[in-house]
Amino acid sequence: MMALAAAAAILGCEGRVLTADEAAFFREADPLGFILFARNVETPEQLRRLTADLRAAVGRDAPVFVDQEGGRVQRLRAPHWREWRPPLDEVARLSPDARARGLWLRYRLIAAELRAVGIDGDCAPSADLAGPDTHPFLRNRCFGTDPASVAQAARAAADGLLSGGVLPVLKHLPGHGRAVVDSHLYLPRTTADAATLEATDFAPFRALADLPVAMTAHVVFDAFDPDRPATLSPALIGVIRDRIGFGGLLLTDDLSMEALSGSLGERAAGAIAAGCDVALHCNGRRREMAAVVAAAGRLLPAAAARAEAALAARRAPGAIDTDRLAAEFEALAGSVADV
Repeated sequence: MMALAAAAAILGCEGRVLTADEAAFFREADPLGFILFARNVETPEQLRRLTADLRAAVGRDAPVFVDQEGGRVQRLRAPHWREWRPPLDEVARLSPDARARGLWLRYRLIAAELRAVGIDGDCAPSADLAGPDTHPFLRNRCFGTDPASVAQAARAAADGLLSGGVLPVLKHLPGHGRAVVDSHLYLPRTTADAATLEATDFAPFRALADLPVAMTAHVVFDAFDPDRPATLSPALIGVIRDRIGFGGLLLTDDLSMEALSGSLGERAAGAIAAGCDVALHCNGRRREMAAVVAAAGRLLPAAAARAEAALAARRAPGAIDTDRLAAEFEALAGSVADV
C-alpha cells in the first residue's frame, strides 16, 4: 500500500497557497501527511484548494491534520468557523450527566467543519490531567483533574471526531499535566514516582489505548529516564507501548519546539530510534523539513502497518443535520458563537 513507501514524517507548509516549488519538494519527500496552522487558513474555499493541492503533490489521499481543540488552540476561527471554548471551560458548563453527549456533539460538529475543507485529522483530544501547578499553556486545554472523568471526556471527543470521519490524535503520551513550564520554550521534568504516575497520569491514556493515533510529550520523567524526554526515550516509548498499551500510530510532538536540543536531523533520528513511528515538523521551513525527512527515513514496516490501520479509520461520515446537533449542544451547554 502507498503508506509503506511514505517518509516517516508529517510536515507543514509556509502559506495559504501551495507553491510549485513546495509541491515539487513534497513530491520528492513524500511525507506520510501534512499539518496546517493559522498561517495556512483564510477562507473555506482557499483551504479546500490547499488541502487538495497537498494531496495532489504526493499523489495519494494523505492525511491532513490541524489543531482544533477550542480556545487558544484553534486554527480555524470566526467568521468562517465556530469559535469553541477551551475544553476545561466547556466541561465546566456541562452537567456530569450531559458531559459525554455534549462533548461528542462538540467534536462531531468540529469534524463536520474540518471534513468540509479537506482536513481529516485533529490533534485532539488531550488526556493530560490538569493539576494545581499545570502550566497555563496547557491547563485549560485539559478535560479535568481526575483520571476517570478525563478518560470519559476524551473518549467522547474522540468518538465524535471518528464519527465525523476525522482521525483523533490523542495527546500527550504518557502525560504532560505535571509540566510547570511551557514545552514550546523549555524542557519540563516530572519527579513523580512510577507508582504515582501509573495511578494518575498514565491512567486516562490506558483507558484510551485503542485509539488509532497518538502524540508524545516532550517531558522528562525521572522515574523512567532522567536524561531524555519521552519523545527521545526508548524507555518511555516502552512505557507507552507496554505499560499503557497503546498500539496505534505514534507521532512525535512538534520537533521544532525548544524543549528539545540538537539539530532537527538529530531530533528526528533520535525519535525514530527511540520507537516513535512518525516525526512531526510544523513550521514549513524547507531546510528544516529536508533535514527531518532525511533523518527520519521511510516508515519502518511496523510503523507502516500502524499507519495503514490508522488511515483506514477515516471512514466517510454519515449525513447529519448540523443545525439540529448544534441546537442540542446549545441546550446542553449554553450558546455557541454563531458563524
